[in-house]
Amino acid sequence: MLEHLFELNSKSKDIAVLIDPDKVLIEDLESLIVSINSTKAKFIFVGGSLVHGVGVDECINVIKSYTSLPVILFPGSGLQVSASADALLFLSLISGRNSEFLIGHQVVSAPYIKRQGLESIATGYILVDGGKETTASYVTNPNPIPAEKPQIGAATALAGEMLGMKLIYLDAGSGAIKPISKEFIAAVRNEVALPIIVGGGIKTIQNIERAFSAGANLVVIGTAIENDADFLNTIKHL
Repeated sequence: MLEHLFELNSKSKDIAVLIDPDKVLIEDLESLIVSINSTKAKFIFVGGSLVHGVGVDECINVIKSYTSLPVILFPGSGLQVSASADALLFLSLISGRNSEFLIGHQVVSAPYIKRQGLESIATGYILVDGGKETTASYVTNPNPIPAEKPQIGAATALAGEMLGMKLIYLDAGSGAIKPISKEFIAAVRNEVALPIIVGGGIKTIQNIERAFSAGANLVVIGTAIENDADFLNTIKHL
């Protein structure tokens, strides 16, 4: 089933839209999802650093009533697990030294995920400095990898691949001032064969195209849409 929900490979160049239940009103979801349906987005991610399980459930149920796109959980904690989703990025913060986000939340949520039959995708999550402290970096309390140290990011991703991760997620965090550089993404691409997801600070078509050209397989758009709903119109012809 995983292959049908998340068909990423080394040649994929896809878009995902991230919806944070804390930042979107339920009554606005219908128009947002209709707009997403008209783009080339392949997935909808749901999650954030602070949202609670009830908000996630309600948000996913409304989203699924207006789209056939796979809805993938991007959980900020073990509280954000919903059986309504199609799959879940089983994130491990491999770039930090906070054991709760490396394995603690995963231990708490794993039995529930198994009981619900929710598809889980082992994902090595790497936070990269995006020019400001983001909610993700504050809550998880690591030091993000410096943007000018791509070799550290590459070695971290390689360790994740060797540990058995299925995806690598490079994230500058929601509201980042600058996206992850082309050089950083390329360094990771040169070290791992796994699909690479890139998010945080993606505000323009040029940001998206640079990420793809550097080796990203999936680019996640979130804050750009929260700040400007018309941004969806700019990605219709990617």
